[in-house]
Amino acid sequence: MPTRVLLLSAGIGEGHNLPARMIADGLLELDPHCEVVIVDSLAEMGRAAALLIDDSSELMFDRFNWLFDGVYFLVARFDPTRKIGQWLVERLGRKGLLTLIAARQPDVIVCTHPAATDLLGRLRQRGELDTPVASAITDLAGLRYWAHPGADLHLITEEESRAEVEQIAPASRIVCVRGMTSPEFEHPLSQAEARAALEMPADGPLILVSGGGWAVGDLGGAGEVALAADPAGRVVILCGRSEQVKARLSEAFALAPRAKVIGFTERMPELLAAADVLIHSTAGLTAFEARVRGCQLISYGWGVAHIRLNNEAYERFGLAEVAADRYQLADALARALDRPRSGDLRYGERRSAAAEVLTLAGAAQ
Repeated sequence: MPTRVLLLSAGIGEGHNLPARMIADGLLELDPHCEVVIVDSLAEMGRAAALLIDDSSELMFDRFNWLFDGVYFLVARFDPTRKIGQWLVERLGRKGLLTLIAARQPDVIVCTHPAATDLLGRLRQRGELDTPVASAITDLAGLRYWAHPGADLHLITEEESRAEVEQIAPASRIVCVRGMTSPEFEHPLSQAEARAALEMPADGPLILVSGGGWAVGDLGGAGEVALAADPAGRVVILCGRSEQVKARLSEAFALAPRAKVIGFTERMPELLAAADVLIHSTAGLTAFEARVRGCQLISYGWGVAHIRLNNEAYERFGLAEVAADRYQLADALARALDRPRSGDLRYGERRSAAAEVLTLAGAAQ
């Protein structure tokens, strides 16, 4: 009988959907007979649970950062309201997820969204779920929901995340893996090769500005600072899937020939290999990919909620500079442009996330 894998993602950004797709591809590469299905966990939990967890996120990201920051504190860091929130999510979403699991009968469940991990971890901890659960973690820090003592396996992209996961789930298997982002990152690519592939000039600095899938943060300000950093430099501003932000910034930088504004792209492996610096607002996979490629990282423009915790970890581990305003950004950018590139050439040697999932499924059968 083929191995059945249920991947629980969420339709709120590439930070959850991309790892799900990559793990699915990896599973099928290792075992072509594997039955893999990707499902939006929030949709399966029901409209009320989705509304409670994430449906208002984009509005808060865009206009009410202070509200998003406050909600995150209440549901993730303040214990009394965190427990109330968990109780509500379970009450609203438990039936939908268990119905899905009963229908699919998976050998293993992989969660790329923390709400699904937290709920299933609690059900597994209480003995209400027999199927093993793996959490695919793409943040560096702030892992209270990403990790759970009821989860059997935690897949991390950053070795620096291990201590926090161990503190939350000391009995779980924790593995730092590859295979939760594009497989192109597993193969080194020189800056010269990347620029040639992108038809970009070989000389002069290249600075990327990114706001994640929803293009949040001060992208315009970051673009202006980047243009001023070096008269020979070029700037690419990445607007994710936000056509509104792309249109606004395209107009704002229409008279700046050294700046280019683009939307969602599949060429991040090449762009990050070609660039000298990434100015990024939302932590997560893009920041990790930059370090794999050797692109200097600056976190700027949106340091609220879980991003604040990631920023603290960046500074604690020396993985990135954090800038609170445009003046700090200019200083950080000058330092970053003076530092040499240094990529993670051994990333491709890690055990794959898909291999760990298949091992977990086999152990449960």
